[in-house]
Amino acid sequence: MTTTRTQETYDAERPGRLLLTERDLLIPLLRDADDSAFGVRTCCPGWTVRHVLAHCGSALMRVVESRFEEGVYSPEANDRDIAERADWSNSRVVDELERGMTEAGPFITKAKGRLDGVALGEWVHAGDVREAWGLPGAYGGAGLGDALVLLGEYSGRVSGAPALHADVEGLDEPLVLGTSDGSRPPGRYIGDAATLIRLYTGRPLAGTRYELAGAREAELPIFT
Repeated sequence: MTTTRTQETYDAERPGRLLLTERDLLIPLLRDADDSAFGVRTCCPGWTVRHVLAHCGSALMRVVESRFEEGVYSPEANDRDIAERADWSNSRVVDELERGMTEAGPFITKAKGRLDGVALGEWVHAGDVREAWGLPGAYGGAGLGDALVLLGEYSGRVSGAPALHADVEGLDEPLVLGTSDGSRPPGRYIGDAATLIRLYTGRPLAGTRYELAGAREAELPIFT
């Protein structure tokens, strides 16, 4: 079977569409949550749900406001962004996130791929919140199709990401991820889509089932 990097040609509006899809699903959950739920720990080391949401809102507003100073999105910058919002109410944190998810899409589109990872990362963090709250749909749901295509495209831009052909449940043809320097054949993944997302984002794998050959788990994460 012939493999392709993505199921479709590059769509510059995909990241914005993913954000809007996730906004419509996530924001109502956040609005209905008790304040105590924002203090639940997530799989992101040291971060509660509130920390994750504050990070996501600030990251998206940097895109909207074109603020890309040196070191942006580094762990230190992320911690500063979260600290700057320490006195905000939970509802204000959610307000900023909703605005960012609504307005960032056109700016990401204009960046012609350079900021696609921001949209994908925000979608993954929404999965972190669902998992922390024990809700279904973590790293899945209505945006999964766009997220998988973005994952394939983004992994192809990451230096050192090994080539992998993923036979994903529900896809008609393998998804190609990473890049090949010709020194080794592509690895192969067989399993479901949500687990593939977990592998490439360093999320917990306990309870999952998949096959991985020709590549190691430690080689695959492209961001955390």
